[in-house]
Amino acid sequence: MLLIKLFSISALLLLVLECPVAVSRALPAVGQEGMRDFCVLNARALLRNITSALTQAELFSGIDCTRQNMEVNLNTDTPSVCSPKASCLTNIGNDLTHYYTFLYAQPDPDHVLGSSVLQSLRELMETCFKGSVPTELKKAAADHSSTYSERLNLCKVMRGFHVRTITINRAIGYMNSGDHQR
Repeated sequence: MLLIKLFSISALLLLVLECPVAVSRALPAVGQEGMRDFCVLNARALLRNITSALTQAELFSGIDCTRQNMEVNLNTDTPSVCSPKASCLTNIGNDLTHYYTFLYAQPDPDHVLGSSVLQSLRELMETCFKGSVPTELKKAAADHSSTYSERLNLCKVMRGFHVRTITINRAIGYMNSGDHQR
């Protein structure tokens, strides 16, 4: 079991390291019109912001986030259903809503999440996945410092969101390319 777990982690890390080259080649389509170029750009911006946020000492002080396990949203089937069809887009929208709701509720006294990840996530949701932006959310107190366990949980969820965003970028890029319609 441990050997399988180590192999899986190694495979995921290899995927992440190879990702910047592959991300530019892939993505999904909205309805009959397909994804627009701005959806591709917004998805890429989100991935860049998540990647950058994972290195922010303010978010993860006292934690080596690169050595932590990741937690992904298991309530959607985005990786397995993302061929260019409505279920792919629905699952991506559900994933984005899930992560937006989670991140919005996190303590962010230095506005690291709000000024980068949440902003680019909201732009992607508003422009490409209309109706997926939650309207009533509870915001954590801005002056509330996060505890070690909150920072650790945020690290794990952000790592999972990073991997899921890679999948989302690939699906949106693929759909934008129009290859799925040939």
